[in-house]
Amino acid sequence: MASQAIGLYMGAWVISSNSTILFNKWLIDTAGFKYPILLVSIHLIFASIVTQIMARMTTKLDSRHDLPKTWTFFLTTILPIGIVSSGSLVCSNLVYLHLSVALIQMLKAASPFTVLLVQWMFGLANPTRTQIINILIIVFGVAIASAGTLEFSFIGFFFQLGGLGFEAVRVVLIEVLLSRQGLKMDAMTGLYYSAPVVAVLNLLSAAIIELPHFNMADLHRVGFLVLLLNAAVAFTLSFTSMVLIGKTSSLVMSLSGIFKSLLLIGCSVIIWHTILTPVQLLGYTITLLALIYYSLGWEKLLAGYHAVSNWAFQDWSLSLKGKLGTGAGISPQAEMVLWIGYAVFCICVVTFALYIGH
Repeated sequence: MASQAIGLYMGAWVISSNSTILFNKWLIDTAGFKYPILLVSIHLIFASIVTQIMARMTTKLDSRHDLPKTWTFFLTTILPIGIVSSGSLVCSNLVYLHLSVALIQMLKAASPFTVLLVQWMFGLANPTRTQIINILIIVFGVAIASAGTLEFSFIGFFFQLGGLGFEAVRVVLIEVLLSRQGLKMDAMTGLYYSAPVVAVLNLLSAAIIELPHFNMADLHRVGFLVLLLNAAVAFTLSFTSMVLIGKTSSLVMSLSGIFKSLLLIGCSVIIWHTILTPVQLLGYTITLLALIYYSLGWEKLLAGYHAVSNWAFQDWSLSLKGKLGTGAGISPQAEMVLWIGYAVFCICVVTFALYIGH
């Protein structure tokens, strides 16, 4: 039952994440609601209202009582995190005006590079030669994928880089400002504190950038109920992320993220008829394989390989009988490599299918 529950959590996270991205892309690019900053402001207003209700009617946000309730904490912790969160959300939504979902996902694969770079700049990481080489391979794969696209936009590219940079700074600020004070903040509690702040910052940005050319006809064409549904879908992503992080490991999250990205690329091809070139597919495959290695390391890959080899070549009937008799499952190493094999299999199948399709 535990494994089935984890599978449900993973499925809910993948569906909510991909639905949010595809819904946003459809609204901004296809439906003509070309106000990405205003759109994310609506998301945050919705999240602010819902988290306030949850704080008063459920126990999901009780961890907020462990955090200081002072202006000093707000100004030195919540506000800086909110500012970089605003930058990340604004850039990540503006990019939908310029790049395809497929290329956006390929560029997002460079996030380990930006996080490691910012950690090094803050003195939180001292990368080894192996890590540097691995990161360079990831960047090399992303560069190949970007160079191979038929519809490239430098504006969209720089917006995506900006989004990755702001997100990396946000991750590091949480580590610096909270962890060093011995404080913890889960995703939903973070949303409870940051959503109102980021909503105000984004509304100010929208007032300057988007409202001067806002057309009410665009709102009427899309409809308020559709925007409300979009905000609800975006909120489910925050909730499912919190649940999945609490129930699984970073390994499961990393490999699920790879599978999620592949699904998004496939959806981009089907819905918007995005053309993927062999060069793009080659570059992204290099990046994904490097990401798997970066997430696990050679020792874990090798240990998992040996564990699965030993498990697979044992006397199957005795092994199965023993497992049924004791109630034990496969070893954690075997489970880990099964996940790796599943991810690599998905990469190969989707890459081959997309290549044949074009």
